[in-house]
Amino acid sequence: METLGYYNGKIGRLEEMTVPMTDRACYFGDGVYEATYARNHRIYCLDEHVDRFYNSAGLLRMEIPYTKPELKDLLRDLVGQVDSGEQFVYWQLSRGTAIREHAFPKTKANLWVMLRPGEIQDTYQRLKLITLEDTRFLHCNIKTLNLLPNVMAAQRIADAGCDEAVLHRGEMVTECAHSNVHILKDGVFKTHPTDHLILPGIARGNLIKVCKARNVPVDETPFTLAELMDADEVIVSSSGSFCMAADSVDGKPVGGRAPALLRQLQDDLMADYLEKTQA
Repeated sequence: METLGYYNGKIGRLEEMTVPMTDRACYFGDGVYEATYARNHRIYCLDEHVDRFYNSAGLLRMEIPYTKPELKDLLRDLVGQVDSGEQFVYWQLSRGTAIREHAFPKTKANLWVMLRPGEIQDTYQRLKLITLEDTRFLHCNIKTLNLLPNVMAAQRIADAGCDEAVLHRGEMVTECAHSNVHILKDGVFKTHPTDHLILPGIARGNLIKVCKARNVPVDETPFTLAELMDADEVIVSSSGSFCMAADSVDGKPVGGRAPALLRQLQDDLMADYLEKTQA
């Protein structure tokens, strides 16, 4: 099987799966999700992603109808049924299936899983970024299905011929449209704190771990667009890219002034991925 879809116990090829029109994901985006990658049929950072999944659901008062060990076993089993060992692994929970009313229905939550062949990006590739005003709501710490501002940003990125967008509220940088953003300056790794304005990225957490292992100071305080433009390196991190640096922001050159430290962090993260997903 090249792709796989799962919906409340039903399994089939992704392109053949169907869901009820009254699933609340369809008309409210009332749900949460997670995504990561598998290599050699081993899911990378599964514990961290499942923990965040439960946290997101809890913040929205959604009850996941599985224990954490049960969900992990299910995901591992499904990943093992797909032919390719390298997969994009996506799962989401909607609040349930019910006639459209805004208040929470008394229904059981629905679990979706979608698997397809996929590989991580080349973390050593350099990126072109643009800046966009952050117009999202104030619950960005919850990984919800409500991604319309991110979709609109993705089209702006495509129209500009770039790779990602740095979002900002006034002069304060928050994160990117699909990832977290950080800077290196004078040997210090600086990243926005895990408040309600950013998603607490798993790759962000891994970056902090490798920084601390190398005695690189970590500063979790907000930084500005001016600091971004003056940084020694501008770093974008996500579950599929780990630690990618930018060459330009809004057409202006950035970074490139701490290549040795950047390479150390990239190498450490790649080594962690390869070790944890070895056959």
